[in-house]
Amino acid sequence: MAQLFFKHGAMNSGKSIEILKVAHNYEEQDKPVLIFTSGIDTRDEIGYVSSRIGLKRQAIPVFDDTDLYEYVKNYPQKLYCVLVDEVQFLSKEHVLQLAKIVDHLKIPVMGFGLKNDFQNELFEGSRYMLIYADKIEEMKTICWFCHKKATMNLRVDENQKPVYTGEQIHIGGNDSYYPVCRECHENPPL
Repeated sequence: MAQLFFKHGAMNSGKSIEILKVAHNYEEQDKPVLIFTSGIDTRDEIGYVSSRIGLKRQAIPVFDDTDLYEYVKNYPQKLYCVLVDEVQFLSKEHVLQLAKIVDHLKIPVMGFGLKNDFQNELFEGSRYMLIYADKIEEMKTICWFCHKKATMNLRVDENQKPVYTGEQIHIGGNDSYYPVCRECHENPPL
């Protein structure tokens, strides 16, 4: 039975490596998948899923006008799974299209991304994945500064000073964000 999955975690929790692993497992059995990623993620290149451990794979970039349902519906090959990286950057309409892929095309969809931003507010895509997903799973990692579980993302500036205000979306990796626990988010030992 096809379902909509939302796998979320703080920065460095292994979301991108997991999506690459899932794709590999399907394809090793000759079961084609499609991988989408946000078109605004420019850390590596637009249209790539890349993990911090060095694995990288081309994906279909999603922009505001991308119709995920129509893309999958009209794909010339039978698909066994649709995988979406950086799902937090999707719009409500994109999430509804993912649900439609599951419900109408009977293809499982797995979305991977952050749940909350550096101010601990939900991203639009995450909010609607939490509402519409059939299964929700937290991917865990440890706090950058202590031994507790990281549940938040601390944004830092170029001088490694905490940032608590500003635009919700600022593309960056370890140079801009740390996975942290609640206590270290409020009082980072920087």
